[in-house]
Amino acid sequence: MFLYLLQTSPLIALAWVVAILVSLTVHEFSHALVGRMRGDHTAERAGRLTLNPLAHLDLYGFIPLLLLGFGWAKPVPFNPYNLKNPKWDSVIIALAGPLSNFLLAIVAGFMLRGLFVAGVGMESLLLVIFLVLLVILNLSLMLFNVIPVHPLDGSKLFFALFDAPRYEELRRFVAERGPQLLLILVVLSLLTDIDIFFFITYPAYVLCDALTGDSCIGLLSSFI
Repeated sequence: MFLYLLQTSPLIALAWVVAILVSLTVHEFSHALVGRMRGDHTAERAGRLTLNPLAHLDLYGFIPLLLLGFGWAKPVPFNPYNLKNPKWDSVIIALAGPLSNFLLAIVAGFMLRGLFVAGVGMESLLLVIFLVLLVILNLSLMLFNVIPVHPLDGSKLFFALFDAPRYEELRRFVAERGPQLLLILVVLSLLTDIDIFFFITYPAYVLCDALTGDSCIGLLSSFI
């Protein structure tokens, strides 16, 4: 989509880039902030407790996200031995990222509602596009990252909930096969027209419609 936008609507392409950078930065910053709040200063010492996008940017993950819709930012480090409660504090730090994306989507959604109420003029068109992209992107990041597969954030909650000895086989399967299955799904989604991640895209658009009070697919279709 990015290359097409770059050729047809450079300003919308720029809005897409900025939306990605903002979303990834807020996500990773939230990991670092909550880590410090829970007693670990590893991310802060690594220069990750910042809203500077360059501190969180991983070009190997950013470029595929920009071009293909799948990618990653630079992981935020933390040391569980510095935490007050390593098991559950690790979960809190992990879920801080998806939660921040959800909160950012809410803020962007209500800003969009405000623009609609005020009566959007052509001078606000780019801002509307940016906010719609921001809502969709953050909801998608939230839903994708709570998948209970390493290295996604949801895996921390999964392994904390299923840490009893009787779940050892399940934990091993998820740890060993989960990333492989996730990679297969990503490849299939890129090589086919099948909506492999319908369990992310459908809820994301439903939530987007609820937050903005309008059809997000309709808004994107009218702009792109």
